[in-house]
Amino acid sequence: MITFATVAGLVYGLIVAGLYFGQRSLLYFPDRTVPDPAQYGVAYAMTTVRYDTEDGLALSAWYRPADRDDRATVVYFHGNGGHHGHRGPTVRYLWESGYGVLLAGYRGYGGNPGSPSETGLAADARAALRWLADQGVGSDCIVLYGESLGSGVAIRLGSETDVAAVLLESPFSSIADVGQAHYPVFPVRLLLRDRFDSTSRVADIGAPILVMHGDADRTVPIRFGRRLFEAAAEPKQAWWVPGGGHVDLHRYGAAGVVLEFLGQHAAGCTPADAHE
Repeated sequence: MITFATVAGLVYGLIVAGLYFGQRSLLYFPDRTVPDPAQYGVAYAMTTVRYDTEDGLALSAWYRPADRDDRATVVYFHGNGGHHGHRGPTVRYLWESGYGVLLAGYRGYGGNPGSPSETGLAADARAALRWLADQGVGSDCIVLYGESLGSGVAIRLGSETDVAAVLLESPFSSIADVGQAHYPVFPVRLLLRDRFDSTSRVADIGAPILVMHGDADRTVPIRFGRRLFEAAAEPKQAWWVPGGGHVDLHRYGAAGVVLEFLGQHAAGCTPADAHE
């Protein structure tokens, strides 16, 4: 006789299997269409550039050089949805303030080849920095900006490379922490392939760090941003936003906070060719 407990156990096992095999479809939500700067009203400022990853993928991204050689360039790693083009209007304040901007492309997003994964996005990020080096932008002229999932990319890159500063918008301590919070009855920590364990890496960043997080964030609860901030080494700053959600911090003045932070830590830098 089949009991309720047996049926419940089978259903639970099927759900766990579905979570394991379908986990990347729950983590990444790429828009695969190819973005055009004109479509987002930024063709006057940003152009499409291309660079190759270490595993042989050709990625497209958007770039606006800094107004001066001694002005920092912000490398922007977006969240798990959409593509880099959606962030074009959002970062307008950066180039209007003279900073360079590279809206980094991800594999599987925005018409780029490949499929996203933690390892793959790290390779994409390294390719972006190599391309900037080829343009004469040295590491001390680079600021890493990570939004949501992109915070995990920025933190990993910042733990590997000396940069001028790191900005983190709505970041998390790890995907395991966030996933377990959203699916508390399932063994998420045991199932994950892409862990983005930012807490274990953030202390290795030697550059100044700014963490920005809203206390009404339902996607990545603010406790995970606080946990990450506590693990980070000095110098570090935090901006905790009463009422702020996951993607609306600019409504609360994030641009001003970012520019103030950049003015403190990335106002001037040394062009790469000056080191030669």
